[in-house]
Amino acid sequence: MTDKVSFIHCADLHIDSPFKGLSNIPEQQFKDIRESTFIALDNLVDLAISKRVDFILMVGDLFDQNQQSIKAQSRLTRAFEKLRDNSIDVFISYGNHDHVNGRLFDYDYPNNVYVFESEHVDNFIFKKDDVPLATIYGFSYVEREVLDNKANKFKTVTSTPYQIAMLHGSVSSNTDHDVYAPFQISDLTSKSFDYWALGHIHKRQQLNDEPLIVYPGNIQGRSIKETGEKGCYHVEISETNRQLEFFPLQYIRFEEITIQADHCKDPQELEVLVEKTMKQTSERFGKSIVRLHITSDSVLLEQWYRSSILDEIIDFINELNNREENWVFIQDVRVTYTGQWDKQLIKSGHSFLGELLHSFDTDEIMQNDLQSLFTHRQARKYLDHFTDEEKADIKQKAEDLLIYQLLKE
Repeated sequence: MTDKVSFIHCADLHIDSPFKGLSNIPEQQFKDIRESTFIALDNLVDLAISKRVDFILMVGDLFDQNQQSIKAQSRLTRAFEKLRDNSIDVFISYGNHDHVNGRLFDYDYPNNVYVFESEHVDNFIFKKDDVPLATIYGFSYVEREVLDNKANKFKTVTSTPYQIAMLHGSVSSNTDHDVYAPFQISDLTSKSFDYWALGHIHKRQQLNDEPLIVYPGNIQGRSIKETGEKGCYHVEISETNRQLEFFPLQYIRFEEITIQADHCKDPQELEVLVEKTMKQTSERFGKSIVRLHITSDSVLLEQWYRSSILDEIIDFINELNNREENWVFIQDVRVTYTGQWDKQLIKSGHSFLGELLHSFDTDEIMQNDLQSLFTHRQARKYLDHFTDEEKADIKQKAEDLLIYQLLKE
């Protein structure tokens, strides 16, 4: 009977990510944030050793940028050495963030590390007790963009018991990320592989069961867009069985938290509610960065929000939490009034406000009103173009403010 193969599938480590969007966080907490990708890497190594896996697959974007820091390379090399000392091999492919031609220098890894250096699909044979057990196929991005269908280049060329493919890319219809190395799921299912180890998409998902086609997501969230547990999959494949188990690795967790503040009649009651919620978040998730969504059927919440009283409450609670070991930082606050202002009812009428709200249904309001920001001589040096999610957020806040100002009396 053929031995089973046991491995860790991870991707998108983004080691030494600069976390530019979080630079306004207090210094001590920001140190934790900058260290988070390294600690997630350490957690990955510890998991591999505890599970006594045969090897690890790292499917692209090990580094956050192609000009890797000495610290990032050194910490990764030490991780590989620890794995070598525990007889665990590592198979690496590079992605769009750490493409081969973007390097400033080459780095020597220990002999348990096997790197796909070319954009040509190649393979390595994994041996267990000197017996060929699995063939690992993959390629690396030589330039930042790979726009052709690389899945069509994969084909099995050996007779080892297990055939495993590594592909850093995305389903061609997925518009949530930049589409690189695009493929259709049918491109993968039509091949004779036991497991497709995917990377590039930061949300874990299983696209198919037979064969297994899996995104593990990234191992450490990097913004409020990447909420929840982040980690890797432990995979065991035998002739008769396939097991897939997710393990969280993140050091800091991003979360969206919603609280209902209908009963709060003054700012002090709201402060107590928010502080209690953040304590519960700390106990449940550990170190966390939070987007807080507060709902209320009282117009008082809108008044506190518009008059900056809510900002003062959040600043005070963030200052308190800064002293905690398992700190929670409220990065963003959204307020929703659930009382008598029914947007859809207002828009369905023929009032001035209803007609005004209809103007938010098109993209023109964003294109016209925000264009001046990107043409401003000073502002354009610091602004990146807004994502679709950011545009929707800006529109919603503008719409809410308009309703509040016109109906608050």
